[in-house]
Amino acid sequence: MKNIAEFRIIGRVGKTEILDKVAYINIAANYGRKVSGQWDDDTHWNRVTVFGKAIERVAKLGRGDLIHVAGRVRQTSYERQGATTYGVDLIAEAFAVLAKFGRPAEDDQQDD
Repeated sequence: MKNIAEFRIIGRVGKTEILDKVAYINIAANYGRKVSGQWDDDTHWNRVTVFGKAIERVAKLGRGDLIHVAGRVRQTSYERQGATTYGVDLIAEAFAVLAKFGRPAEDDQQDD
């Protein structure tokens, strides 16, 4: 049996950063929680890493677009000044635009 670590996020695009061979998407996902007896949105920001041909599609994303992203989780660690720093990377394997901010999504916006 294959061991896996994967994620799935449906949320709104905050900002994108496109570099030479990698792109990053900041995605806001909201969860409900009770505060003083009232339900409130608790927003969590997720930074997703995108490689390959999907980088071109990231360039077309706009702030507020609703997207669905699925991929794998990769743990990282590095040493700096004698201290080990740990992190988690969310690597996109597929994403689809569910709705453009203020207009419907195009049909060809899904990667496999």
